[in-house]
Amino acid sequence: MPTPQELMQLGQALVEHCSNQTEQALQDKYYTQDAVSVEAVAMPDGNAEAVGLDAIKAKNEWWYGAHELHSNKVEGPFVHGDDRFSVIFDIDVTQKESGQRMQMREIGTYYVNQDGKITREEFAYPVEG
Repeated sequence: MPTPQELMQLGQALVEHCSNQTEQALQDKYYTQDAVSVEAVAMPDGNAEAVGLDAIKAKNEWWYGAHELHSNKVEGPFVHGDDRFSVIFDIDVTQKESGQRMQMREIGTYYVNQDGKITREEFAYPVEG
């Protein structure tokens, strides 16, 4: 398993890439091909899970295509146990289709295998009823 220091280094790389909107470079280097991304609720395509690196990249492309990003603050990483870390995202975006501006706060938890690669990401956030 990765050491706590290795988890911190990976988490710091993730924070840097997410802060600079260069997630694809992060994914190419640090994600497994069969990685899974899980949202708190289903996305517009009806699925809460994106399975495989290509599906995760497609989800990110959709996100950036559907939203205008005003600001993005990423805090962390926060190491938990010997196989995961979390970060906090504070995002200010406008949905391009509706023109609705939103401030979002979510927690991303990233699970790491023995080779130091991300195998799963899970996002938790408040859900409007």
